[in-house]
Amino acid sequence: MKLVVFGLTITSSWGNGHATLWRALCKALVRRGHRIVFFEKDAPWYAGARDLDALPGVEIILYPDWDTVRPLAERHLADAEVGMVTSYCPDGAAASEMLMHVSAGARIFYDLDTPVTLARLAAGEAVGYLPPQGLGGFDLVLSYTGGDALAQLRSRLGARRVAPLYGSVDPAAHRPSAPAPAYRADLSYLGTYAADRQAALETLLVQPARRMAERRFVIGGAQYPADFPWSDNIFFARHLPPAEHPAFFSSARLTLNITRQAMADMGFCPSGRLFEAAACGALVLSDWWEGLDRFYNPGSEILVAGTTEEAMAALALGDEDIRRMAARARQRTLDEHTADHRARDLEAALEVIAGPAPGALTEEA
Repeated sequence: MKLVVFGLTITSSWGNGHATLWRALCKALVRRGHRIVFFEKDAPWYAGARDLDALPGVEIILYPDWDTVRPLAERHLADAEVGMVTSYCPDGAAASEMLMHVSAGARIFYDLDTPVTLARLAAGEAVGYLPPQGLGGFDLVLSYTGGDALAQLRSRLGARRVAPLYGSVDPAAHRPSAPAPAYRADLSYLGTYAADRQAALETLLVQPARRMAERRFVIGGAQYPADFPWSDNIFFARHLPPAEHPAFFSSARLTLNITRQAMADMGFCPSGRLFEAAACGALVLSDWWEGLDRFYNPGSEILVAGTTEEAMAALALGDEDIRRMAARARQRTLDEHTADHRARDLEAALEVIAGPAPGALTEEA
């Protein structure tokens, strides 16, 4: 198939989780014989932190504005089997309108931020990447989040068919690596700063660091404010490109996963970082959300903490216990959560679009 995607970014992983997911999924789809054309608006903040120039089998089209690229987009859609618009696409509404009038193939909307989308709608906010008339014109709506989010996409946005397409990992890019001294830690955390993750970050990392002065903690990411509550044993690694992630994850005894509040409230929302860390052989310490045990078994493949004391207890585990649980998590990831698995999920969802009965294709609640 030829798939034409209008997305946020595939060329820069700075401050977003879309790029790494798309790189892995596109590589898997290309291995399976598909061709992808990815339209990305050439935003200056991504241009200044671009960490991908090309991807075999993927035509990346950077464009300055919608009016300039529209004729080219129409030509590509005219012979594509699949046209897809994603959440946070800067020209999402215009691209969706084009799909409805130009595409002869399957029309797909992929919401990689479903809980955020639904929360903004509930607050009465405008969501610029959605078509004004909702999602009823699409043949299929995919969601990065499963569970109740799928029902809400139907009831609140008029989606006719919905299916989860969770995050994944490229095991060729994320695998155990030699530890790097700069990232050595008892507990690490990799993520862009987000105000709605700050309370959990303070509970599960900052407070343990203050109480365990002999331990070393490392935070990697972008957009951290000047007033962040650092301590002498918390070290900072500014934005890390994906190529550095394996060394980062492989250099800590435990690595922390914190879910944005809207996603945690919705449940069934595994972040890409969760799969990437596990694929690198790291044992993840995570906050809890409904459905987490659908992806990893708490206590044997992942650790869960909601309090500072629980985080400190995890840090007190012996090295052998940590290695054993991390090995189980890595194997579970390779067995169920790679980009090749998600590519097959996408193919299966596309195969049944022509079926007679609308609704959820593969509901995970």
